[in-house]
Amino acid sequence: MHAWIYLALAISLEVAGTTCMKLSEGFTRLIPSILIFVFYAGAFACLTLALKRLDVGLAYAVWAGIGTVAIAIIGVLFFQEPVTAVRVLCIALIVAGVVGLSLDAKHI
Repeated sequence: MHAWIYLALAISLEVAGTTCMKLSEGFTRLIPSILIFVFYAGAFACLTLALKRLDVGLAYAVWAGIGTVAIAIIGVLFFQEPVTAVRVLCIALIVAGVVGLSLDAKHI
């Protein structure tokens, strides 16, 4: 169960790091620029700990999939990015893929 907690932390830190990329405005703002590296270092550390117990294919799919969906939602809610039918469909496909891989995993 600890592996899933580490994976959830890895996802959260990766999403925070990616959000800071947007907030850094191309590395022109100091604090968000520094936080990119802090959050990504933490994300990779937590992902590495999660991989001690989880299959790499499953863990990476969940990490990347949930992170992508979260960033897409943050983009819409906080950065006024458009919501289109294609984006919603693609996000649904990502979620379906992650759920499918999770159902196939031995570690659920």
